[in-house]
Amino acid sequence: MRKKPMTGAMRMVTFAAAAAFALSASADEAPNADSVLARVGDAEITLGHALAMRGQLPEQFATVPDETLFPAIVDQLIEQELLQQAGAAGLSRRDRLALENEVRNFISNATLADEVELAVTDEAIAAAYDAFAEEFAAGEPTVEYNAAHILVQTEEEIAAVVARLEAGEEFAEIARDVSLDGSAAQGGDLGWFGEGVMIEPFEAAVMALEPGEVSPPVQTRFGWHVVRLLDTRTAEVPPLEEVRQEIEGQIRQEAARHVLARLREAGSIEDLSEGFDPALLSRDDLLDD
Repeated sequence: MRKKPMTGAMRMVTFAAAAAFALSASADEAPNADSVLARVGDAEITLGHALAMRGQLPEQFATVPDETLFPAIVDQLIEQELLQQAGAAGLSRRDRLALENEVRNFISNATLADEVELAVTDEAIAAAYDAFAEEFAAGEPTVEYNAAHILVQTEEEIAAVVARLEAGEEFAEIARDVSLDGSAAQGGDLGWFGEGVMIEPFEAAVMALEPGEVSPPVQTRFGWHVVRLLDTRTAEVPPLEEVRQEIEGQIRQEAARHVLARLREAGSIEDLSEGFDPALLSRDDLLDD
């Protein structure tokens, strides 16, 4: 009886099963990062290579089952190794220099990331937040605004919104009915915000209102708005959880500066670039072999 040809899915499952069997049969100990999944000439592709590639995949691959992903990753690593071996000797000067830059960039980013993350401790975050809160309290009091708006596309549509408001309809209901903004579900409520957050002339319209008042139509690049000022308050120090991400970012930046300053001080650097014409950066032809 003639055998049916294997489908792509069948081949992937068979490959995965064979690879799993090879791993279990190749050594008495459990598979580790050095376990060899494939050989291409003298080059070995290990489980570690596959794990590293898996970690670099975009987020949408997180839900792909391992039994589907495993053979695909191994196959891609094999094809990459084949292409690398075929092309390594023939790389152009441009490609060789680009590769050196990529390796330098990868190693430098990994090194910096490892050092910087060590600086983001609970103690460092608490100290940075205390300093932030102290500076905030010492500054001039600032006003925050709680406003709602209705956003439509055309001047005719905003005129119809104004007519409905003048007829006594509730601002929030109209917003839920016609507003194009994501805040429509909340009746147009934009929450609390400070000066400099909203674009002009939207911000100017907000700041010209008293609580409860509604603005005349305002045009921005997003369309036409009417704005209602719900309330104002004096800004207070935000809780840690609201600013944690910003504080952690500042700690990382400061740590990165310290790492680079330390390496510069300890390193042997000879900057010979002075005297070279900056216009040379436009001489792309210098990379031609």
